[in-house]
Amino acid sequence: MKKLSVIISVYNEKNTIEEIIKRVESVNLDNIEKEIIIVDDKSTDGTREVLGRYKGKHRVIFLERNYGKGNALRNGFKEANGDIIIIQDADLEYDPNDYPKLIRPIFEKETDVVYGSRFLKSSSLNNRIVYKRGYLFSRLLNRLSNILSGLKLSDIYTCYKVFSKEAVRKITPDIKSNRFGIDPELTALIAKNKFRVLEMPISYQGRTYEDGKKINWGDGIAAIWHIIRFNIFQ
Repeated sequence: MKKLSVIISVYNEKNTIEEIIKRVESVNLDNIEKEIIIVDDKSTDGTREVLGRYKGKHRVIFLERNYGKGNALRNGFKEANGDIIIIQDADLEYDPNDYPKLIRPIFEKETDVVYGSRFLKSSSLNNRIVYKRGYLFSRLLNRLSNILSGLKLSDIYTCYKVFSKEAVRKITPDIKSNRFGIDPELTALIAKNKFRVLEMPISYQGRTYEDGKKINWGDGIAAIWHIIRFNIFQ
């Protein structure tokens, strides 16, 4: 039986973690087995206590120091046993019901990697972009990444990145990012390894800082360096 590994990186998501696990559990993938790997990046808001209830049911990893999303994903990749690996954020911005369409092209050997794009047009979607300036800055960063990587992608900062197990095994030893540099780094590694990559439109409901959104302008400015570093110097 084919298997999908879902890697959920978590940091201070006490209010949403149970709901996102429930949504991931409930996705119908027909005859595809699911494993859920939850990596807690040293949460301090009670998230770890909530996750303690899932030990034994899912694979739960408690990191002893807060390094960042990149480090959490690297740990998750090392634990994954699936034929396909998908990244899932712990908030509720992304809809796990998109899994079937995102994994199909990899199972059918059409591509090695799938990015779920928030920005590709689809008449069936009603996506919510909260901060217009953040959206415009993200688009500029995306264009810089495309110029340096040679790829033609609309959304390198999407949560939904889906990989074949062969792709994950190839890139995991080379991952250096600990924080939000992981997105441009993964994109650069895809380009350097000449993986086939496909984009598909996904559902997206952006959240506000009041809702718990964590990325800020400092991370945005740092992203310029990350894109240059991983495409040119690494």
